[in-house]
Amino acid sequence: MDLLDTLTAKGLRRELPTREEALAVLATTDDELLDVVAAAGRVRRQWFGRRVKLNYLVNLKSGLCPEDCSYCSQRLGSKAEILKYTWLKPEQAAEAAAAGLAGGAKRVCLVASGRGPTDRDIDRVADTIAAIKDANEAVEVCACLGLLSDNQAERLKAAGADAYNHNLNTSENTYGDITTTHTYADRVDTVTKAHGAGLSACSGLIAGMGESDEDLVDVVYALRELDSDSVPVNFLIPFEGTPLAKEWHLTPQRCLRILAMVRFVCPDVEVRIAGGREVHLRTMQPLGLHIANSIFLGDYLTSEGQAGQADLDMIADAGFEVEGAGQVTLPRHRADAAEAAGHACAPAGGGCGSGGGCGPCGGHGESAPAAEPAAAASGAQEDEVRSDLVRVRRRGAGTELAPNA
Repeated sequence: MDLLDTLTAKGLRRELPTREEALAVLATTDDELLDVVAAAGRVRRQWFGRRVKLNYLVNLKSGLCPEDCSYCSQRLGSKAEILKYTWLKPEQAAEAAAAGLAGGAKRVCLVASGRGPTDRDIDRVADTIAAIKDANEAVEVCACLGLLSDNQAERLKAAGADAYNHNLNTSENTYGDITTTHTYADRVDTVTKAHGAGLSACSGLIAGMGESDEDLVDVVYALRELDSDSVPVNFLIPFEGTPLAKEWHLTPQRCLRILAMVRFVCPDVEVRIAGGREVHLRTMQPLGLHIANSIFLGDYLTSEGQAGQADLDMIADAGFEVEGAGQVTLPRHRADAAEAAGHACAPAGGGCGSGGGCGPCGGHGESAPAAEPAAAASGAQEDEVRSDLVRVRRRGAGTELAPNA
């Protein structure tokens, strides 16, 4: 197929495809799907081999967000029956993080709901980073706290944060349709602040909110322009009690095409399959590993994910290997550029972020201990709302710790 040969060649050269080529990937047929996966897989292996980076979410503060993001279970006015609690203590967060690290996670993403952190919140997160790194010096820590004010990114870097996540979520053209309490420009500004402070920038998208193919291509091109080190691709989890509860537009085939398009546009960055993979990719998750080189281990912020051990088994069964703490995530040319720019996580690269919600990783997940069983999602039938697939997280902070309410 000429299109795929062209896209593969461009990906191996780190050359930007045309918008028409990116749109054509999303328009391929089911008969062409395995060819699309194989082509994107060749680009993935060129830059990342067969390594899979594991990331682990710790939900520092859950629910009660003043923002109105339509996709998010923590939004203002949400009726989703999720856990709600205020800030975890540093030792509680460190204990939660230890569960993910024991399961093979390389990076911990510290997430808090809300519009953005206060200066006191930055102090809290700094204490939490210290507690986590005291127990495991080599761990990468990504903060995900919402919109940043001036000098907050610099303070997080000084506290030991390696990366900052803030997702664009959807195209600038349609952003106002999903959120009214802040703007697309606000999100771009926060990613720019993080990057400018020397933090590894992590920013991604949410698919399945009713957006067009053009919207998907627009946001991915914007992410490439921002030069994010990692791009989490979230698939909407339609929570009951949110405005998008009945938006079930995704199939496993559609998800794979979206992942492939992201890989072709962003060939040498960490592409992460984030929130919703169990719900929408289902039994085709292993094919996603041939395109993306990163996943979250265990649960998400407010919904249960696949059991951590099942994730590890899936990676091994598909012929991949878990990326070790001493291995470099990003290709050498990107890692060298990040180091020259003063990015704290240049040796390991990547970012975090699972969702784009109220705590900009939001709406989706937080991680459970690697060996703890979680509900397996089954398939959604076309044109049928399957809210039974969404399992709300009941565990506190990814461990059996009681929420610090």
